[in-house]
Formats: sequence, structure tokens, C-alpha cells
Amino acid sequence: MDAFVKFTNQSQGRDRIFRATQYACALSIYLLRNNCEKKDLVAKLKSLETTMSAGRKLFRLGNTINSIEAAKRTMQLSDWVLRLCLTAANINRALYFICDNALWARSVGLIRDIDKERWSLNASRCYFFSLIMNLTRDVYVILQLMSQKVRDKHFRQKMDAHLNESPEVADVVVPQLDAFLFLLLESLKSQPAVAWDTLKNICDLFIPLDRLGIYQSNAGVVGFCGLVSSVIGIITLVQPTFKIKP
Repeated sequence: MDAFVKFTNQSQGRDRIFRATQYACALSIYLLRNNCEKKDLVAKLKSLETTMSAGRKLFRLGNTINSIEAAKRTMQLSDWVLRLCLTAANINRALYFICDNALWARSVGLIRDIDKERWSLNASRCYFFSLIMNLTRDVYVILQLMSQKVRDKHFRQKMDAHLNESPEVADVVVPQLDAFLFLLLESLKSQPAVAWDTLKNICDLFIPLDRLGIYQSNAGVVGFCGLVSSVIGIITLVQPTFKIKP
């Protein structure tokens, strides 16, 4: 109970609970859309989804400053690839929050003379580029982990033993592919934080892809991916060891 209270007392914790609820509602609405007996429930879920979305926008009002500060910190990283990817990701995230805050101000009547659709698309573009840079960082870290594994003599012996366990498979499956997959999985197992972050970013990517029309799926896929990434976000907040650094 104490852990739950500590979690909900954090603004990030409340935002992630709201986000998980929002996308759970979106997924439920999609699954129940053709059920005539559940019309009242669908209407309630739509209202709850709207409320969660509005609540999240309010929580994010200060996140622009946080993203700018994060960009300042990542500019000091010694690794130029991480410096480039994370700084670009944080700058795009800051721009996303600016657009998001403007949309919130319009929704409550503080601003009237902005194009809602245009600002929404700009927000999605910034979110998309931020995710792309984060995924680039994930791929770079994974390649580094794989390179370290390959140089490990003990691991090479383990991989050779794995490949020799099923020689008949090597006749069907390309041995190099089998070795690559084994190396990849072992690298991710050694650093679960990287695996969690990669999965989260991949799931999140479906949201702007659908919104921008780059890869249109449906509300069910978006709801499911948003829910999965939200749950991962909650897990990484509860267990900081699962959060990738830097």
C-alpha cells in the first residue's frame, strides 16, 4: 500500500495511470463497438476516455521545461551517438508538449485563434521524431551489447554449444541467422531495461504512425499498443532498475 501511495503521489505516476486507463478504454470501445447490448457501456467508456485525455493534458503543462532541462543534460554526454539521439529526442518532446499545451489551452477557451487540426498534426510529428530518435538510441545500445557479448570468450563457447545442440536445424535455418537471434536475445536478457524501453517505443510508435497516416491500423491496435506501453511505463517507474539510462 505504501508503494502504491508513493507511486500515485508522483505526477508521472498519475499520468501513467491515466494513460493506461485512457488506452484501456479505447481498446474496450473498439472490442465492443458492434455489441448492441453494450451501447450504454461504450458511451460511458468514451466519456471516461475523454476525461483521462483531458486530465493528462493538465498534468503535462510543466513537461516542456522538464524536456528542455533533459536536453541540456544529454548535450553533456561523452558518447556522440547518445548525445545526438537523446538531445534530438528531448527537443522534439519539448516541441510536442508545446503543441499539446496549446491544444489544451484551446480546449478550455484560453486560446481561440489556432487551427486545432494543424497543431494536432504538428504534435504527432514531434512525437514521432522523438520516438524515432529514442528507437535509434535503443538499436545503438543493443548493437553495443551484442559487440561486447561477441568479445566474451565464455559467451562464444555458450553460443557454439547452442548451435551444436540441434545440427538438423542448421540444415534448414541459416546458421548465421540462428547465431544472430541467439546473440540478440542473450544481449537483451543481460540488460532487461533496454528490452523494456525498445518494446515500449515500438508500441508507442503505432500511435503517431496511425495519426499521421504513415501506417494506418485501427483504434484497436492503437489502444492495445498504448495500453502495453503504458503498463511498461508503470513498471519502469515502480522498478527503476528497468528504466534505461541515460
